[in-house]
Amino acid sequence: MGNRVLIVDDAAFMRMMIKDIFTKNGYEVVAEAADGKQAVEKYQEVRPDLVTLDITMPEMDGIEALKKIREADVNARIIMCSAMGQQAMVIDAIQAGAKDFIVKPFQADRVIEAVKKALA
Repeated sequence: MGNRVLIVDDAAFMRMMIKDIFTKNGYEVVAEAADGKQAVEKYQEVRPDLVTLDITMPEMDGIEALKKIREADVNARIIMCSAMGQQAMVIDAIQAGAKDFIVKPFQADRVIEAVKKALA
């Protein structure tokens, strides 16, 4: 069972919150990125089992990063993170290959449920 995670969010406190949820549930956070461009680079570098990807970020947004990561690895397991009211973007993300999405503020049980589903 894979449990190496790459966390991507432009807000450091969001990365910290989700990292806390992962570590408490036995997942290893192998890298973090603050924008989509870094996400694509880090993915190539660390080859995580799972990526949590924020939708709205500077440089390159989450949807664009999702497409680039999936181009490089069709088996990439990616969960999108979005704030409330971004349903259209979430649909775009699922169509682009995201396994699931979680809504901010994060609820630990929902995060872990999405992770287990994505890694299954």
